[in-house]
Amino acid sequence: MSTQVRSVSSDVPALASHAHALLRIVASYLLLTHASAKLFHVPHIAMFDGLPLFSLLGVAGIIELVGGVLVLFGFLTRAAAFVLSGELAFAYFIGHAPQGNFFLPLLNQGEPAVLLSFIFLFIAAAGPGAWSIDNRR
Repeated sequence: MSTQVRSVSSDVPALASHAHALLRIVASYLLLTHASAKLFHVPHIAMFDGLPLFSLLGVAGIIELVGGVLVLFGFLTRAAAFVLSGELAFAYFIGHAPQGNFFLPLLNQGEPAVLLSFIFLFIAAAGPGAWSIDNRR
C-alpha cells in the first residue's frame, strides 16, 4: 500500500489567489454598504438623511457605488481599486484627521477608511485574484 504525500507548498499559489479574491469581494461589499447608506439610506444612518447627491459625501457615495461594484465583480479592477484607494485616503484626510489625533485613527474613527484605502491600493497593485471578470477576458 503506497501513500501519496502532497506538498502543501504546491497549493499555496492557488490558495493565495483565492484568498486574494475573498479579500477583494469582502472589502468591496463593506464599501458598498457605505455607498448604500449614503445613496439609498439602507442601512439607515441619520447623518446621511437629506444628503445632496452633488455634495462631497454624495459624490463619494457615487464613487463608492460604481467602484465597489466594479471591484466586487473584478471588472476593470486595477483602475477602480486605485480610484477607491484615493477616495478613501481623501475620506480620512477630510473627514477624520481634522477631528484631531492625525496619527491615531483609532481616536478619530478613521480606521476603516485607512484600512480600506490600503486594501484597495494592494488590489490595484496586485490585480483581482481568482474569480474575476478581468481574469476571464
